[in-house]
Amino acid sequence: MDIKQLKTFICVAETGSLSAASDRLRLAQPALSRHIKLLEHKIGVQLFARHVRGMTLTEPGEKLLGRVSGLIRQLEQSVDDIRSNHEEVKGNVAIGLMPSVNTVFAVRLVERVNRELPKVTLRIVEGYSGHLIEWLQRGDLDISFLYGPSTDLHLRCKELLYEDIALISPPGALPELGEQIRIADTADLPLVLPSRPHGIRMLVDNAAAKAGVSLNIVLRGDAFWVLKSLVAGGSYHAFIPRSAVTEELQAGTLEARTFISPSIRRQLVLAMPPDRSNTRATDAVITILCSEIAAMIDEGAWKADPEPALVENS
Repeated sequence: MDIKQLKTFICVAETGSLSAASDRLRLAQPALSRHIKLLEHKIGVQLFARHVRGMTLTEPGEKLLGRVSGLIRQLEQSVDDIRSNHEEVKGNVAIGLMPSVNTVFAVRLVERVNRELPKVTLRIVEGYSGHLIEWLQRGDLDISFLYGPSTDLHLRCKELLYEDIALISPPGALPELGEQIRIADTADLPLVLPSRPHGIRMLVDNAAAKAGVSLNIVLRGDAFWVLKSLVAGGSYHAFIPRSAVTEELQAGTLEARTFISPSIRRQLVLAMPPDRSNTRATDAVITILCSEIAAMIDEGAWKADPEPALVENS
């Protein structure tokens, strides 16, 4: 099968139009259109629905994209890695982050990679754990933050840190409670939580079940910024990693209380695909990533307990 046709297919699928794909690939639109038609003829199905505003994938097109995008990307990375084996580190690295980690860490990571690895292009992909695992397995991501324990993931993992999940509230909403509380203290509060199987929701549900507490979940929201906005609006409370609301806590727009007996903590790990080795660029980004997280913990910018593997790698 023609690699150029597949690369054209992937680019049109990602951009949604021949004109945008033409700009990205620097090829004339008629040539791109011919590649797509030849690919559709070879496979025997229509891959795109064509309309005035652009092109959208058909169901067979969606299936093909899921099968080939990671493979083509791995092929390109392998060629780049061999070509640059004796040169300055260069290449593309795609990293997956959950929204709560993205808020804390993405800007610092991008800035440091730009300074220290100027020929490495970093792509940040935000998603929830289930999607990130799927993208890792099919080759669309090189590395991804995920919730531990690593033994549950069946991926190559580096354990990074543990951090507290806190009760986030509007300022002054709970004057009777101190900075440390029990989960039973939240039983009557109007809570807004992600839906299952979101990682934080699973942690909270397990902690409540162990304590024999029924939570009053009045709203479900999977978008991280929605949770924060609802709490800041003054009517709700949420369970969010304390590190993810550092700016709001410093500004006094939110309050945080951590849990005791038991505590509610999440483990963060860095996961890699199980069936292929890292490129030089990926290993270089991992080194910077671990070093930057360790520095943030030392500075107090990320309130967490580092794993030994993080300290050794930083």
